[in-house]
Amino acid sequence: MNEDWSRVAASSIEHHAMMAAEAWKCAAYEQERPSVLFRPTLSADGDMWCALLGDDLQSGVAGFGETPAKAMFAFDLAFRNDKTPVAARAALGANHDAR
Repeated sequence: MNEDWSRVAASSIEHHAMMAAEAWKCAAYEQERPSVLFRPTLSADGDMWCALLGDDLQSGVAGFGETPAKAMFAFDLAFRNDKTPVAARAALGANHDAR
């Protein structure tokens, strides 16, 4: 193999190694999602899917979507961002008092 072909081969190997590393990162991210770790219950609710962790909507964490995948992604967002009902009411009261 001449020097030019050696460079092409090395570049190709480097590219594929980077692609494999990126695929591993994506797989690791998927395994860290709250919906994967905590396995919420998935059920149909009217014309939507509901992913629920907990006894009910008031005390649990829920996500809704047109498909099971969308419900699980909505659950992930709610798990990361939603406050408890008491904290949400307190925040709403604080925002109301600030006016």
